[in-house]
Amino acid sequence: MAKKFDVYGIGNALVDMEFEVTTDFLKSASIEKGLMTLVDENRQTEIVNTLTGIAHKRSCGGSAANTMIAISQFGGKSFYSCKVASDETGDFYFKDLMDNGVETNLSTSSLESGITGKCIVLITPDADRTMNTFLGITANFSTKELIEEHIKNSNYLYIEGYLVASPTGKEASVKARKIAETHNVKTALTFSDVNMVNFFGDGLKEMIGDGVDLLFCNEAEAFAYTKSNDLNEAVAALKKIAKTFAITLGPRGALIFDGTKEFRVAAPQVKAVDTNGAGDLFAGAFLYGINNGMSFEEAATLGCKSSTTLVTYFGPRLTKEQITTIKG
Repeated sequence: MAKKFDVYGIGNALVDMEFEVTTDFLKSASIEKGLMTLVDENRQTEIVNTLTGIAHKRSCGGSAANTMIAISQFGGKSFYSCKVASDETGDFYFKDLMDNGVETNLSTSSLESGITGKCIVLITPDADRTMNTFLGITANFSTKELIEEHIKNSNYLYIEGYLVASPTGKEASVKARKIAETHNVKTALTFSDVNMVNFFGDGLKEMIGDGVDLLFCNEAEAFAYTKSNDLNEAVAALKKIAKTFAITLGPRGALIFDGTKEFRVAAPQVKAVDTNGAGDLFAGAFLYGINNGMSFEEAATLGCKSSTTLVTYFGPRLTKEQITTIKG
């Protein structure tokens, strides 16, 4: 019998605020380029104040949220468990998620008092993205936000690696994985960011347990997790923790292991202006594909085509019209 959802995702709920800045700005503000850095509310406010007058886009985000939205945009069925507060930002997040066709555990009556998490995304002229994140209430994402019945009724569970930074988030990830395994739901995990691998590697191992069905990572994350600078060595090591995986290689496309063979998928060559959300969109397009009749190669091709379209625009996601064009 067909499941209700293609993918059930869990992750941090963050309202993304995206600004275009110079590399000099990052230096003057003492912000480490190209990474996701967790900051407290005061530090984030300080950064926002230095950006006064610069126009920015706002959208409901967090890595897994972007992936679940992509699945929905392509025509798939996704569910997202997350945590926001009963403030203006939380109301915005909930509405934006619903407007993008993603079902969720959130409801206006279930929101707690607190502060909804926010992520400042700083885009430099080289198209790199640097993130400073105040988690707010999403730091308390826990097993309470899980809906076991919906996990059981999904083809895949998708776990965002960023959850490893929160003890309750890590606990929820482990529990969700165990629920999925008990009910023969396939498990997928993304490493999310090289900082998560470098600073929370042991926690990620807990989240992975005896292994996942599908792993998403980029080349830097693969090297960091496997403690190797050789792609072949990293691939061999990842096979021990994931039945299948996709390693994104930026403009060089992606390396895929489908459980039997490895292959490369090329990415169309474009001039990138903003790489924010490219990995999230690749995962969303890929998961949509393998849940809707595509081979791993076809799904990876769709992922590369989607993410290379995205990086030519500012913002973490494509429009519905762009998705329609990509699907052909």
